[in-house]
Amino acid sequence: MDRAKLETELARDEGCIFEVYEDHLGYATCGVGHLIKEGDPEHGQPIGTPVPQEQVNAYLQQDINIAVKEVSERYPFFDQLDDVRQRVMVNMAFNLGSTRLALFKKFLAAVEEQRWDDASLEMLDSKWAGQVGNRAKRLSDMMRDGTV
Repeated sequence: MDRAKLETELARDEGCIFEVYEDHLGYATCGVGHLIKEGDPEHGQPIGTPVPQEQVNAYLQQDINIAVKEVSERYPFFDQLDDVRQRVMVNMAFNLGSTRLALFKKFLAAVEEQRWDDASLEMLDSKWAGQVGNRAKRLSDMMRDGTV
């Protein structure tokens, strides 16, 4: 999987903010959608605390590694997907978490069976699509066509 492309896509979809901010649910976040956890140096720091680019990059790599690991372990068909569709799956897991991605049962069945039109439609027929707007449309098109 082309990690450089994935990093660019995630930064576009999540945004990249070099300070502590509250996400749409009110959780302390920084960088490319990194949820600040206990043990992170920014934990407990006030909103607006600067986060160095090196730390943002480290969090992005860490969070991508987690998403890739969870998706590849949970879905044996993941390794058989082309690069573009792998990036779609990782992007969704990055955004939703693997537990919520697992709720997309019809989508996952369509991906496993390589029914790309159905997978694309299932992505758009979700509460998630309404929440993320253009991101869902972009990822849905990528899943359907296998191209960016």
